[in-house]
Amino acid sequence: MSDNAAGGPTSDEIGTTEPAPAGRWSRFAPGIAVGIALVVLVVDQLTKVWAEATLTLGERTPILGGALGIQLAYNPGAAFSLGADTTWVFTILAGIGVLVVAWFVWRVRSRAWAICLGLLLGGATTHFLDRMFRDPSFGQGHVVDFIAYFNWFIGNVADIALFFGVVMFLVLTLRGTPLRPEGVPESTR
Repeated sequence: MSDNAAGGPTSDEIGTTEPAPAGRWSRFAPGIAVGIALVVLVVDQLTKVWAEATLTLGERTPILGGALGIQLAYNPGAAFSLGADTTWVFTILAGIGVLVVAWFVWRVRSRAWAICLGLLLGGATTHFLDRMFRDPSFGQGHVVDFIAYFNWFIGNVADIALFFGVVMFLVLTLRGTPLRPEGVPESTR
């Protein structure tokens, strides 16, 4: 072990690194993620209640010409109604997704990751609840969709949150942004 100019070991020899700027880290990051997830969940469910009370099944109302409209639909499958005959599989996958993201939320200290995980947790949770408790039966419920994009697909607020959460996940991963600071003792994170 070598000594630095002050006569002590260097930070590399101790196993610590320079901490990232304090603005990137927060011990409140899990709370930020949960707060965002709750906002996504509430807004998604309230807009679905509105859509079911206001819209007619299958009838499209244009908002931005053919690019964007509102149209009530019930989706038993995944994106683009894939796997419509295996709704129970999507219920299980959504439940697993909620648990996995919740585990990461518990560990997060990065504000950017907190936003990402909050969007993912909110979207996955609201889809899981739809699958568990909506018609036609417990565990095989259909997701309420009402935002029509061109003639491509119909989605909802949770889908928007999931989309932006996945985009953030990819960007943060490609940038190498850690979930929590490295080289700082666990008790000070």
